[in-house]
Amino acid sequence: MKKRYKIILISFMVLLLAAIRFFEDSLFYDPLIEFFRSDYLLGIIPPMNMAELMIHLSIRYALNSAISIGIIYVAFQNRSMLKFSVILYALLYLGAVSAFIFLVLNIEREHYLALFYVRRFLIHPLFLLILLPAFYYYRISKK
Repeated sequence: MKKRYKIILISFMVLLLAAIRFFEDSLFYDPLIEFFRSDYLLGIIPPMNMAELMIHLSIRYALNSAISIGIIYVAFQNRSMLKFSVILYALLYLGAVSAFIFLVLNIEREHYLALFYVRRFLIHPLFLLILLPAFYYYRISKK
């Protein structure tokens, strides 16, 4: 694929990630958004429908992951990197969801910050920011 098309395609996918973030309030059920926007260390966690929250977190993670994996594939066009990314995203999802459920069900004030960061890993494409430079370094060090 020509470099120009790669840049256009990656830019489009980055815009998709931005759209997910921009329209998060209308697309996804997440009572924790307002909770963490306020002075959450002094408040109490809002009541929530746990099943609906987990479904929406999972959908959002899947969308962000699919787009992120697409960016990685377009950038490097390497099937082994693609396979590694899919497996890594799946394992990270299982770990983050397990931690999130544990923190929500056993919430105490001192765990609010941990809940904030685990939730952040689930709803934002942070793994992309880690994997892109790692794969780039791997590719240039292989030469």
